[in-house]
Amino acid sequence: AEEPEGRRGRGPRPGPAPGSPAGRAAGEGSPGGGGRRVFSPAGEFREFSRRQLRDMERLFRQYDAGKDGFIDLMELKLMMEKLGAPQTHLGLKNMIKEVDEDLDSKLSFREFLLIFRKAAAGELQEDSGLHALARLSEIDVSTEGVKGAKNFFEAKAQAINEASRFEEEIKAEQEEKKKQAEELKQRKAAFKELQSTFTQ
Repeated sequence: AEEPEGRRGRGPRPGPAPGSPAGRAAGEGSPGGGGRRVFSPAGEFREFSRRQLRDMERLFRQYDAGKDGFIDLMELKLMMEKLGAPQTHLGLKNMIKEVDEDLDSKLSFREFLLIFRKAAAGELQEDSGLHALARLSEIDVSTEGVKGAKNFFEAKAQAINEASRFEEEIKAEQEEKKKQAEELKQRKAAFKELQSTFTQ
C-alpha cells in the first residue's frame, strides 16, 4: 500500500525503456545518484562504443560541479558558455525539459546520454541548445557512424551496426578470458602430471 502512494505524489513517469532498472531507479532517484547505481550505460546505450561512453561520462563529471550525479540549470549554463554556445535562461530550461524523463529539472547521466542518442539519430533541431551541446562537445557521437548517412533510416542501420560491433567487442573479451582460463587449467593439469611422476 505504501508504494503506490509514493508514486501517486510524483504523477506518471514518462518514458524510461520498458523493464529498464535504470529508468525505474531514475524515476525514484534520490540525490547522490541512486539511479546511477542500477543504470548500465553499456547495456542501454549499445549504439555507442565503450570509448564514447567513457568520454561522455568524463564530460558529464567535468560539468557536474556539485558532484551530486546531476547537471542542474546553473551547471548547464556554465557548460554551454564554456562550449561557446551560451543560452538564455528559457533556452536552458527547454534543453533540460527535452530529455528530463523524471521531471526533476536537472540532468542525470542517463538523460545526458539521451542528448547524444537523439543527436546521433538526427532527432534534434538544428537551432536547439541540445544540438549545439552535442555538436560542440569533443565527443564525436553525433557524427561517428552517422556522418555519411543520407537519411534517418541509413543512420538507424548504422546505429544497429554500432550496437553489433559493441557486442563483438564484449564477445572478444569473453573469448579471451575463456582462453586464459583454459590455458591456466592446462598448466595446472600439466603441473599435476609432472608432480605425480616425481612422487612415484
